[in-house]
Amino acid sequence: MTGTAATASATAETRLGHMPAGTGWARVVVHHGTVCDVLRPADDGTLKAHTAAVAPALPVTPVAGDWIRLGDDGRVHAVAPRRTVLGRAGAAGHGRQVLAANIDTVLVVVPLAGGLNTTMVERLSVMAWDSGAQPVLVLTKSDTTDDAGTEDATTAAALSPGVPVIPVSVLTKDGLDALCPHLGPGTTAVLLGPSGAGKTSLLNALEGTAEAVAAPGRAGGRHTTTTRRLHLLSSGGVLLDIPGIRSLEVAAGREAVDDVFTDLAALAAHCRYADCSHDGDSGCAVEEAVRTGTLPTTRLATWRKLQGEIAHRRRRENPAEMADMRRQWKAVSKQARRNGRR
Repeated sequence: MTGTAATASATAETRLGHMPAGTGWARVVVHHGTVCDVLRPADDGTLKAHTAAVAPALPVTPVAGDWIRLGDDGRVHAVAPRRTVLGRAGAAGHGRQVLAANIDTVLVVVPLAGGLNTTMVERLSVMAWDSGAQPVLVLTKSDTTDDAGTEDATTAAALSPGVPVIPVSVLTKDGLDALCPHLGPGTTAVLLGPSGAGKTSLLNALEGTAEAVAAPGRAGGRHTTTTRRLHLLSSGGVLLDIPGIRSLEVAAGREAVDDVFTDLAALAAHCRYADCSHDGDSGCAVEEAVRTGTLPTTRLATWRKLQGEIAHRRRRENPAEMADMRRQWKAVSKQARRNGRR
């Protein structure tokens, strides 16, 4: 392939994002259980749509954003190693559920209608950092505030240090230009947020499209996204729209929590003990900061709750660790009963 055809093909590949080395790769647009809709660059530089069944022996279930290889039979026979993975807590005992793969930017979408939900900002930011991609906090419905979301943006920036914060409104178009640089050529972004946050409306505003959005009702606006789907953007990037997050339970590593709670991590360096739990330990600099008002009480409370959820999930998914914890609970219960008889 030479000349114009080669240039056109390279452009098509760039439009799909960062393709793995080699040839023959296609990208998953949407996964429908046993089949996938995929896009692949053709020799003439165009992108070809293809519907492929998933081979029964495939060890990994493809998700939107995955790079896959098609066999001679037209089925998906291989999934490339994932650079980054956005996941959430799965059902009890089933680990994490993968929502999207090979993403560069996580657009954490939090609505301002009714006030900024600080817990949502912190928890979704942890999920975003845990993916390995760069979070960008998008505060939608800024037109419902008196100052176009300026004060809420300042608050959100303090809750998730190092994360760009952009208040936007699909009605007034405020903030949309500031969001575009995060969706440039070759970039894969994903919209992460609860139902009703305005994710699909944001996609429509950016692209001038008309993806289905449910009409506002008693519970407010609610988009109708029911599956994870990849959209090619006019900016040259790729955007994944996924169903709204109903549960804010976090399935992430402790490092992702530290990325969000950098203020608490900095204070922890001054605790008397390196393994301080910040929960009644002697010489705890974190609790001292709470007592003096340097660190908000709610900030420490959220950190403790996240750490507890992570520990509980790890035990739940590790039978040996759960069995050990049950033995400890049993010993404590037995001692309590003995003390009660005295």
